[in-house]
Amino acid sequence: MTKYIFPVLLASLVFSACGPASLFEETHQIPESGWAYQDTINFTFPIADTAQVYDLFLAIKHSPEFNAQNLYTRIFTGFPSGERLSKVLSLELADKTGIWAGKCGSKSCTLEIPIQSNVFFNQTGDYTLTLEQYMRQDSIQGIQSIGLRLSKAIKEK
Repeated sequence: MTKYIFPVLLASLVFSACGPASLFEETHQIPESGWAYQDTINFTFPIADTAQVYDLFLAIKHSPEFNAQNLYTRIFTGFPSGERLSKVLSLELADKTGIWAGKCGSKSCTLEIPIQSNVFFNQTGDYTLTLEQYMRQDSIQGIQSIGLRLSKAIKEK
């Protein structure tokens, strides 16, 4: 039995080293009472290397009873200079037939959605991504948590 431990550990180290490392990862829990318009989610992360190219992902955990195919959000990007940009973003949680994307169990579904690939930041300092729900109703039920992951992209600038 012990003769198999070293090869398994070595293989897991090799395979885990192949993927890009997360430079920032944070998750916010959404209250069971729902996600209201005024309940913004903020992610603040430092950027020290303006020559590096990055990938940004949102991790969504929701109930299988969530009543929409997608989740409309408005995302604000705050730059170290104080500039702030806004964009509406539709996060596709299910396909057109209603099959959930990601992994689903009896109590939740989880998926990671790439929101920007091969992006670079031309200022060093702290950036803030602010997320608002932008659905047709003020308080939506069924979103359990939202996370942000920033990793180094494979592609160089």
